Amino acid sequence: MSAAPTPSSVPQAGTPGLPTDQTLVMRVMPMPADANGNGDIFGGWIMAQVDLAGSVLPARIAKGRITTVAVNEFIFKQPVSMGDLLSFYATVTRIGRTSVTVRVEVFAERNPSNLQVVKVTQANLTYVAIDMNGQPREIPKPLAE
Repeated sequence: MSAAPTPSSVPQAGTPGLPTDQTLVMRVMPMPADANGNGDIFGGWIMAQVDLAGSVLPARIAKGRITTVAVNEFIFKQPVSMGDLLSFYATVTRIGRTSVTVRVEVFAERNPSNLQVVKVTQANLTYVAIDMNGQPREIPKPLAE
């Protein structure tokens, strides 16, 4: 097991409350089809988006095909509503021989006229690098700088 790489800094000028010490991997605004009868966004839709966002950094590290092997933690902190702009930030927490574990934090930007930024979800997921037959494969070693 090797240490996790240092996350790149992504300053968000003009948007206080969003992280600057994590990698922005995705932004999306939920649509009416993603909401339940109360106007809140379905948790399953949020989980799917977190899985997509969480796969970005492991795919780069694995340099090929990956699959989700575990959802180690998933916490819904606040409901997500129509009109929220969701920002997904990822940090690699562990790189193993065949797997990469990532922490994903989701922030909602609400009410543009009186902007509020709130953390709505956090999750830890593990992805495994796989070959063309779906079998685990070793993650390539980083090239020496």
